[in-house]
Amino acid sequence: MRARPAAWVLFLAALFGCLQLANVTGRDTPDSRNYLSYALALGGADKREAAGRSIAYLCASRGETASREHSVDVRRFRAPDPGPGVRAECRRHYERTVGGRLDAGQTSGWTAPFMGERFMRIFEVRPGYPLLLLPFVTLFGVTWGLWAAGVCVAAAGGALVFLLLRTVGVPVAAALTGQALYYVLPTGTTAMRPMAEGTMTALTLSALLGCALVLRGRRAGAVVALSLALLFTVKHSQALFLAVCLAAACALIGVHRRRSGRPVGDDVRTLLKVTAGAAAGTVLLARLLHYPSESDSLQDLLTDHFLRPDRERPWQEFVRLEVNFWVEWLRRQLLAPLFLVLVGAGAFGALRRWPAFGALLLGAGATGLLSTAAHPDIAIDRLLVMVWLVPVVGLPLLLAPSPGAAPPDPPVALRAPAQFPAPLKGARGTAQRGFGGAAPE
Repeated sequence: MRARPAAWVLFLAALFGCLQLANVTGRDTPDSRNYLSYALALGGADKREAAGRSIAYLCASRGETASREHSVDVRRFRAPDPGPGVRAECRRHYERTVGGRLDAGQTSGWTAPFMGERFMRIFEVRPGYPLLLLPFVTLFGVTWGLWAAGVCVAAAGGALVFLLLRTVGVPVAAALTGQALYYVLPTGTTAMRPMAEGTMTALTLSALLGCALVLRGRRAGAVVALSLALLFTVKHSQALFLAVCLAAACALIGVHRRRSGRPVGDDVRTLLKVTAGAAAGTVLLARLLHYPSESDSLQDLLTDHFLRPDRERPWQEFVRLEVNFWVEWLRRQLLAPLFLVLVGAGAFGALRRWPAFGALLLGAGATGLLSTAAHPDIAIDRLLVMVWLVPVVGLPLLLAPSPGAAPPDPPVALRAPAQFPAPLKGARGTAQRGFGGAAPE
């Protein structure tokens, strides 16, 4: 490739952004209205204005979606377009329900009262994504602001995949393949939707990049800590899951090194201290700030967002639902096993190329399984988005030339250094292999 790597990264990001012009609206979820009203309130709008603008965006999106679906409905496409009616009915419904709550005095917090106070409290403790939306909706308005924010979040995620793969030591072409995979797999689709998962995915990749740098011998523990801290502001449960999973991966690496007669190494000790400290800090800070607990989350799941009375035996019902969910989920995956095949191939590629990093990648991917297990709703697939990072990063590692076949490209993403870093040395002066540390040369 004659062009600089940075040019290719920007080209792929720009191409992805141009393709997203096909769907400027129609990506919203029920969570989008809460995040949007939060961002508008942060920008100075009062509750009624924030609610009105959020309702207008939501209902316009639903009306356009109804029109699109109607135009290709083989039985109904000859009938009048239902879009305007759907939009009008949507606005009447939300103006009545939200207006009623505002009139009743439900005006606390930053979000508009689309639901009861108990449910809205879940979003009140997630200021990170609304803060990210604020400059976009202020400069470009609601519709184009949400679209532009999605493009930037998705583009950043793809660029982080490129940086991560170059740090691991794969060639430029393979790293660009990883960036492209991020855009075309569900990671890119999810990142474009106006909800927090895209930002969470980007921060997870940032934490993984910090881990890879630490394994390379760089002093990048602060990158991991900062990523987890920012993730706490976006969704504190995800920050806890990621910190715990990365700490568990570090512990596994350390145990494997000791059993193999090798020193644990300062790299793993650093990562274990940072991630374990972040996990403990997340739990403590969430308690001090009186964030919604796991019991609140459980009742939210089982009572349809607190619209029904609390369950007397929620844990028994949860266990039953959990078992039923995973049996049905596995049945559906075996029916169309592409997801399982891609994840398996990505895991194999990462563990084969650099087992220590592969363990950390699998730990990050496992947070998707934990999120899904905490909210086993078969109709929601976005919670598994973190698992897709395993094929996004692992497949380029699997397809890249073997380290013994040709010298790898420099690990720095956007400009080539003079020399690729040598393998890390153990405390006894021997190169650490496998779970022992640096990527093979």
